[in-house]
Amino acid sequence: MIMSLLASLALLNIAVRPRVAAALSSTGPAFRPDTSDYRALILSSAPLLDVRAPVEFLQGSLPGSINCPILTDSERHLVGTCYKENGQEAAIAMGNELVCGSSRASRLESWKTFCCDNPTEGYLCCFRGGLRSTTAQSWIEGETGTRYPLVKGGFKAVRRFLIDELERSLAPGSAELVVIGGRTGSGKTLAIQALGGGGIDLEGLARHRGSTFGRIPEDPEQPSQVAFENGVSIAFLRALAEYPSPGGRVYVEDEGGRIGNLQLPLPLRSRMGAADGVAVIEEGMESRLDVLVEDYVVELGARFEALKGEERGKEEHAAFLREGLLRIQKKLGGTRHAELAGTMEAALTEQRSTGDTSLHRVWLAALLVEYYDPMYDYQMERGGREVLFRGDREGVIEWAAAAAESLERRTI
Repeated sequence: MIMSLLASLALLNIAVRPRVAAALSSTGPAFRPDTSDYRALILSSAPLLDVRAPVEFLQGSLPGSINCPILTDSERHLVGTCYKENGQEAAIAMGNELVCGSSRASRLESWKTFCCDNPTEGYLCCFRGGLRSTTAQSWIEGETGTRYPLVKGGFKAVRRFLIDELERSLAPGSAELVVIGGRTGSGKTLAIQALGGGGIDLEGLARHRGSTFGRIPEDPEQPSQVAFENGVSIAFLRALAEYPSPGGRVYVEDEGGRIGNLQLPLPLRSRMGAADGVAVIEEGMESRLDVLVEDYVVELGARFEALKGEERGKEEHAAFLREGLLRIQKKLGGTRHAELAGTMEAALTEQRSTGDTSLHRVWLAALLVEYYDPMYDYQMERGGREVLFRGDREGVIEWAAAAAESLERRTI
């Protein structure tokens, strides 16, 4: 039904605007073919103009895509209801009434802006690569004289490719998977980031730090489950592109089944449980507290202030820490939670009046000893995975770098 509507809309056309046509023709070829080379599409980080409805885009999207819908959510709902109640012809007529005049012109203008900004590398995309993207393609060509290419099979085909690709990336015979372990505050994420393309930052992809204090203030809403899974598959695809021969290594941080509200993709969770080995970061308590104070007190507080202003930022940062502690109240026990909450309040007061953050180390140390460390130690005992290396954070980074150099020498 919606496809028939879009076929009707595609018959509409308006005059060519020379400025836009000149911008496209002067910066790139007049014709680029549609693509089904999803691997090249991903590895090149090609910009995507996604013309699906916003509700579809929120349910799942691809990195580098922007949403400029051909039908809004409400239009999509109205046309769908009309089709069910009155049939196809009535739905097409309603669609022609909804997407015309200024609404059509504004959508076309946003598409043209995208095409001018990305004349040689971008693509159009809808759910199946059908009439929504071909309609947008037709409108753009009628306006500019340039046929802008689309993704064959649309989002659905790329999503299928990424599901299959993640399984391939994790299959025996592909690169080794090594888990970076260590107690909370040992700097596992810092180590992953230091490893460059061979390290995959799952918490970064999930936009969450993985702990009760893990929410990111600039982006409190995590991506959708589908978008997260797409991001994980793409990260493995790019990491393995650096290892054309078997025998390379990819490193991930040791995670549970969830990061915030998101579940690890099942193939990755299973593979991590049977990883090729674990590199364990071992740092002393003072070093770990240095990391946590920097992460959750100093740096996180500065981010709240940059986002909300000094006074409101301080208030929201304090509320954020209180809420994080409250989330594990049951596991701490009511009495112990109350004691640590009191210590946190004293630390916040001291920090606000003098700038001294040392009292935060007291409640953070208690959380490590009484909550995080026993939980991690239990998981390590149950894991049964081979420990390939133990050392401090810099030692683990150097060990991983030496392994990469050894592989490079073997493949030259």
